[in-house]
Amino acid sequence: MDDLLLNERDVESIAVVPIEPGRLDEWRTNAGPEASTWIASTGFSAKPGSTCLVPGRRGKLARVLVGVDTGDDPWALARVPDAVPGGSYHLDPTWCSRRLERAALGWALAAYRFDRYKTATSPAARLFPGTTAAATSARVLARAVARVRDLINTPACDMMPKDLAAAVSELANMRGADLRVVTGEALLDEGYPAIHAVGRASSHRPRLIDLTWGDARAPRLTLVGKGVCFDSGGLDIKPASGMRLMKKDMGGAAHAIGLADLVMSNALPVRLRLLVPAVENAIAGNAYRPGDVISTRKGLTVEVDNTDAEGRIVLSDALTDAAADEPELMIDFATLTGAARIALGTELPAMFSNDEAVAAGIADAGHDVHDEVWRMPLHAPYRELIESKVADIMNGSGQPYGGAITAALFLQEFVPDELPWAHFDIMAWTTRAKPARPVGGEATALRAVFEFLERRYHA
Repeated sequence: MDDLLLNERDVESIAVVPIEPGRLDEWRTNAGPEASTWIASTGFSAKPGSTCLVPGRRGKLARVLVGVDTGDDPWALARVPDAVPGGSYHLDPTWCSRRLERAALGWALAAYRFDRYKTATSPAARLFPGTTAAATSARVLARAVARVRDLINTPACDMMPKDLAAAVSELANMRGADLRVVTGEALLDEGYPAIHAVGRASSHRPRLIDLTWGDARAPRLTLVGKGVCFDSGGLDIKPASGMRLMKKDMGGAAHAIGLADLVMSNALPVRLRLLVPAVENAIAGNAYRPGDVISTRKGLTVEVDNTDAEGRIVLSDALTDAAADEPELMIDFATLTGAARIALGTELPAMFSNDEAVAAGIADAGHDVHDEVWRMPLHAPYRELIESKVADIMNGSGQPYGGAITAALFLQEFVPDELPWAHFDIMAWTTRAKPARPVGGEATALRAVFEFLERRYHA
């Protein structure tokens, strides 16, 4: 990913020329008769997203025209990397730095490939976006998104709790952060019974991954990510169709890790803590069962309505631990419910929050960076749907309505009322190919939340 954006223009690079539809005639007039005739013959009209490869006198590619609109859409150049041969390109419009940065980000994400298991790959198209600053800034964002995508796209055979811990360890070493990992039976000794209960049936031992970074005197920011590395559904086993993509059930962890990387690489003035409860929800003789009652770190007991609602159980211990530090802000990410997808589709992440300013700030930031989120309600009357007759709370309502809300209300039980908190129920997967967003693992709400954090802590 790092080499997709160049810090300086290559002497042999090919120009990428963005053209708004209303300025095409002017450009053709200035380009000369040969180029003008070529453009006319291809039918290029500068429609946003369209491209035209213009040859030079000797038949070699001389420049690439791309239709753009007047906004700062990050996907303005997203179709170009797939339309051109590998090599060096440069962008030289009269654009402001923000528009250059966003166009560069779109280019890099469009050129992204998950090729870990491919025997051969084609050379990538590399871009100098006009300034070194734009390249540097976009590269940091693109690297974080690529990290999220790579983690999610990696199959479960190579992305179990130990592998997720190794990924966080690599990040900690890179950024000078401290790391603690609580593994297997030690989870019981150190007070994480819910994480252990869900993960104990797997041959891959469950873990709590705990990273800290930054000045201990700075405002405390805590990120929590659901790290269910594969979800069979447990004894309430999923059908084959429902299990096919369950390598992505650690997508919340991937988002929290990617966001932590952005916080550290941009040196936000915070005391960062990252918590990832990492498990495999497997089936064995010691698997937890429907009807079981599980203890949690907070002391609340949970009746298991369904073993396929395991994510909220493992998050309960992590949220309780996170809240004990009394952070200024806590944010969690989880691929938690199908109900959120039914409500909002696969591309719009659901956001729940107990703080009006936090919710509004994230929504505004998401709109500004073209990474929209949608706030959903923590509707208190639905709390009675997860009441249990034998325990303090139940992990499901047993009925098909309001599932995203009841899941968020379950998590809220482990968050103190006075602690500002945002919860994201995400898909973490693109189901239809779009410019710069191929089918596969995807970061949604990542740029929105980071933009909000930058405004909050760098203002």
